[in-house]
Amino acid sequence: MASIAYGQAVFSPNSIKRPIPSLSSNTTNTFLGSKLSSQCTTRKTQETRPLTVVAAAGDVSAEGTTYLIAGAAAVALLGTAFPVLFSRKDLCPECDGAGFVRKSGSTLRANAARKDEVQIHAEAATRHYEFNVHTTFTIIISIISRCKITRLCHTKSIVTVNGKFPGPRVVAREGDRLLIKVTNHVPNNITIHWHGIRQLRSGWADGPAYITQCPIQTGQSYVYNFTVVGQRGTFFWHAHISWLRSTLYGPLIILPRKNVPCPFETPYKEIPIVFGEWFNADTEAIISQALQTGGGPNVSDAYTINGLPGPLYNCSAKAWKDISPPYDQCCTQRRAFLQYREPQLTIVDADAIYVKPFDTNTILITPGQTSNILLKTKPNFPGATFLMTARPYVTGQGTFDNSTVAGILEYESPFLHSVTPLKKLPLYKPILPPLNDTSFATNFAKKLRSLATPQFPANVPQEVDKHFFFTVGLGTNPCDQNKTCQGPNGTKFAASVSNISFVQPTTALLQAHFTGQSSGVYSPDFPINPLHWFNYTGNPPNNTVVGNGTKLMVLPFNTSVELVMQDTSILGAESHPLHLHGFNFFVVGQGFGNYDPNEDPKNFNLVDPIERNTVGVPAGGWVAIRFLADNPGVWFMHCHLEVHTSWGLKMAWLVLDGKLPNQKLLPPPADLPKC
Repeated sequence: MASIAYGQAVFSPNSIKRPIPSLSSNTTNTFLGSKLSSQCTTRKTQETRPLTVVAAAGDVSAEGTTYLIAGAAAVALLGTAFPVLFSRKDLCPECDGAGFVRKSGSTLRANAARKDEVQIHAEAATRHYEFNVHTTFTIIISIISRCKITRLCHTKSIVTVNGKFPGPRVVAREGDRLLIKVTNHVPNNITIHWHGIRQLRSGWADGPAYITQCPIQTGQSYVYNFTVVGQRGTFFWHAHISWLRSTLYGPLIILPRKNVPCPFETPYKEIPIVFGEWFNADTEAIISQALQTGGGPNVSDAYTINGLPGPLYNCSAKAWKDISPPYDQCCTQRRAFLQYREPQLTIVDADAIYVKPFDTNTILITPGQTSNILLKTKPNFPGATFLMTARPYVTGQGTFDNSTVAGILEYESPFLHSVTPLKKLPLYKPILPPLNDTSFATNFAKKLRSLATPQFPANVPQEVDKHFFFTVGLGTNPCDQNKTCQGPNGTKFAASVSNISFVQPTTALLQAHFTGQSSGVYSPDFPINPLHWFNYTGNPPNNTVVGNGTKLMVLPFNTSVELVMQDTSILGAESHPLHLHGFNFFVVGQGFGNYDPNEDPKNFNLVDPIERNTVGVPAGGWVAIRFLADNPGVWFMHCHLEVHTSWGLKMAWLVLDGKLPNQKLLPPPADLPKC
C-alpha cells in the first residue's frame, strides 16, 4: 500500500482514526470538536520539503492506480496570482466522511485525522464550529494570538484562524446546517465568505464586507448560520475584506448525500493540493500604499503548494530535512497552468459541478474556481519521480510574478516505506505552455461541458426575461489635488463594470435594503447597457477616466437573466475572473473581439454548457452567462483579482422577495455586526 505525502508530512494508510469529541457549551477556543490552546499552533519556522505525493506504481491494475487530486481553487490577490486546490473527502458513496477509500473490499486510510478537522457521518445535521482570528507576530515569546511564519528565509506576522496557516478545514454533508462562530482578536475588521455556497435565503451569512454585513470588529463575534441546499463538492472559505484573504482561507468540503452514485470511477486515494502566493511584505501595507499612491501594488515573492514555495526558489531547499504537519492553502491572482510530467489527468468536476470527463496533462484554472481531477499513475514505475509544476497564465501588460512553483510525485518502491531524500531523486520536469498561451486556454475552456444527465441535469434557462451587457476593464481616476500619483500619466489606477467604479458604502447594502433605509447608501439604477459605446477591443479612447458610484441592478424574483461581459482594451486587454455570489450560472458562449448581439447568440450552447460560479472573461473578448434569479438578497459580483476589486471592478445585484414564504429573505440574526 502507498503512503500519501503532501505539504510537510507523510500519512500512512494504516493511520489510526481519531474519535470525534463532543462539543460542550462551556468549552472555549474549540474548533471542530478539538480543544485549542489560546496560542497559535506551534510550528518550525524553517523551510520544509516541498509537497511530495508518494504513489503506488500500478498497484493491482495493469493500467496503474487512480488518485483524486481534489478541489483546485483560487483566491485572487494581486494582478499576478493563481489557483488553489482543496481537499474533497467524500466524492463518492464508496468513500466515507472519515477519509477512508474503499477498494476491492478493503478499507484504506486516505488522509490522517487532523486536530483542526472533523469528519461528518450523519445526514441533515447541525454543525457547530468556532473560528478564533489571531495575529501572528515575529517574536519568540509564545503568548495569545502570536506566532511566526517563515518562507523564503523571511519571517513575518500574519493574521490566522485558530493559529493555523493555512486555516482549518470545514467538512459537512449536503443538507447540513452550519453554525460557524467567528471571534475577532485582531485590530483588523474581519468578515468570512463561504465561496461557492449559494446561501439560499441566508444572505446574512455570505460574508463580503459592507455588502451583506458590517465587519466583525475587534473583540466581537458573529455566527455564520446557513444550510447547504442542493450542493456538494469542494468549496473554500476566505476573508472578504481588504487583502486579508492572503492568509485567512481554508477548504470547505461538502460531502454528497449518502447512497448517491458517483458519476466517475472511485479513486484509490484522495490527495488535497492547494496553490497560493507568498508575500515577504505585509499585504495590508502593500494595498494601502498602492491606493494612496495610485500606482500598482508590489507582486508576490513566490507561489506555493500547500503553503510551501517548493524546490525552484532560492532558500527553499535549505531545510527540507525538517518535516512538520501539513496545512492547506489558497490565495492567488491570475489564471495558472498546472502540469504533471507523466501521469494522466482526468477532469471530472468544475466549481463543484460534475463535468463530462476529459483527459489532459495540463489544466488551466482562474482565481476563484475549483476543480477535481483524477490522476492515474503509470504501471511499473518504482522509484520514478516527477515534478508537478504551476505558473501563471498572463494576458495583461502589468508587472507580475512569472516564477514557477513545483511539487513532487514520487513512485514508491515496493521495498521502501519512507520518502526518498529529495537530492537522491531523478526528477522528470514537465514542459508548461508559454505564459501567454491563449490558444491552449481557449481550447481547454471549450472542453468543459456539464454532465447533463437525468440525475445531474443542466437546467439552462431556455427563455430570457432580462438581457444585460456589461463592460469590464481598467481605467483611471484623477489624482487628488496637490498630490502626485503613480498611475498612468499622473492619474490613479481604477477599474470598473460598465465604466462605474464601485464605491464601498459605510453600511451593509443588504441591511439597508431589508430595513428600507437605502437612501444615501445605494441607488437602484445600475445601467443595463454601457452609457458610452466605443470599439471595446480596438484602439482605446483618449478619455480613460471612470465614473464612481454605488449602484445596484434590481431583479424581480425568478427572473431569467442573460449577461454578456465584454473586456475592454483601456490600459490593455486582460482576462478578468468574475465571481458571482449567491448563484451558479451557465457559460453559454464566449469569444474574442467585440460581442455581436445579432450573430454570436446563434452559436450559444444551451444543451450542456459548463455551470460554475466564477468565469474568466477572455482578454480582448467576451463571455455570455445565464442564470435564474431565484435567491432573494443582495449579491456581490466582482473580479477575483484582488487588486482589480480594490480598484473598483465590482457591482451588486438586488433580487427582490418572491410572493411565497419560502421565496423571501430571512430576517437578520440578532448578532449581526454593526458598522
